[in-house]
Amino acid sequence: METKNRIITRTVRIGKNLLMGGGNPIVVQTMCNTHTSDVEATVAQIRELSEAGAELVRITVPGLQDVPKVKEIMDILRSEGNFVPVVADIHFSADTAIAVAPLVEKVRINPGNFHKNYETARELFVKFIAVCKQHDTAIRIGVNYGSLGAQITEKFGNTPLGMAMAALDWIKMCEQEDFHNYVVSLKASNTVTMSRAYSSLVNLLKESDMEIPPMHVGVTEAGGGDTGRIKSCVGIATVLSEGIGDTIRVSLTEPPVNEIPVARYLAHAEKGDPMLDAAITWGPKLLKGEIDRIPEDAGVSQYLDDEIMQAARRRFYKPDYIACPGCGRTMYNLQETFEQVKARTSHLKDIVIAVMGCIVNGPGEMADADWGYVGEGGGKVSIYKKGQPILRHVPDYEAIDKLLELITQHTEEDL
Repeated sequence: METKNRIITRTVRIGKNLLMGGGNPIVVQTMCNTHTSDVEATVAQIRELSEAGAELVRITVPGLQDVPKVKEIMDILRSEGNFVPVVADIHFSADTAIAVAPLVEKVRINPGNFHKNYETARELFVKFIAVCKQHDTAIRIGVNYGSLGAQITEKFGNTPLGMAMAALDWIKMCEQEDFHNYVVSLKASNTVTMSRAYSSLVNLLKESDMEIPPMHVGVTEAGGGDTGRIKSCVGIATVLSEGIGDTIRVSLTEPPVNEIPVARYLAHAEKGDPMLDAAITWGPKLLKGEIDRIPEDAGVSQYLDDEIMQAARRRFYKPDYIACPGCGRTMYNLQETFEQVKARTSHLKDIVIAVMGCIVNGPGEMADADWGYVGEGGGKVSIYKKGQPILRHVPDYEAIDKLLELITQHTEEDL
């Protein structure tokens, strides 16, 4: 992979021993898919992931009721001598973020989700920052495509620039509060959107003569199998080729331990995997428009050519799938369902189908999808068309049939 010299970012300390940014080696991370309320399963998975090479592990904290469980998890790990830094993943609840911050090394939040009212969200973010300062807890400001507030979308739209402007807003607040222990991510399932968002933010920070915080890089909801790996490599390698990236998470709809080898491959520039090498070599050139096709003498098979071209958004030969990797909020067998949806829709073209684990971030982060299958919990599913729910509370044993019926019905109507 051809890379520019890495942009030197601020150094952030996460826990006692992990340094991120500042020219330090790229950190490989992943996320548990266990329910955090299941302390034994979560501890076991964190052990597995850290032994497999994860240098940072994220767990979901759905609500205040889970905070005591986080303390149990941390106490067990530290008593065993396992000091892998743990990140608490928070959606919406500022109270939960504030309560869990003293217990973990880092908290991932999107401050704009703290409250629908922008000014209230800012007030809550200031309170949260104060707690993190007190306990030396790092923050990841996580801005995702499709989850931008109205104050951003009304000015900049749901665009890469909009993502960058949203992140810049929260970065400035951290600086105003004299808090510098933060990392930023700008994720999308669309590799073009994702890569342009990172470039836009770095340019905005340079124009403002601001220090650049460490960047967490990943393609969200990449799916699984070869497609998920290729899409992740194309997107992440593109950003790395611009010198951007201090930590990597490869999001696969598979057991999280499967993510680590791909992330390590990207982080350490190893060679020897023909599929990953092809995606890393040609994907960035295609995505940035430097070439229009992979050269015939490159020795890339037709299958890989098709996959890389689709991952770079240059040519589509099958449906484009958006699928989250699953986490402790997922209330159904996401991997099995995703495979069934792929098997039954593989004949379609020029369509984007999302399979999402829950309604917390599913509807927003599948903004590009034509159709969405979103778990509600309790054995129920919502089906979305172009970001809007058209069927709710569908029993999960009927949901794939209903999805296929609706796709067929609407396709015929559009003809």
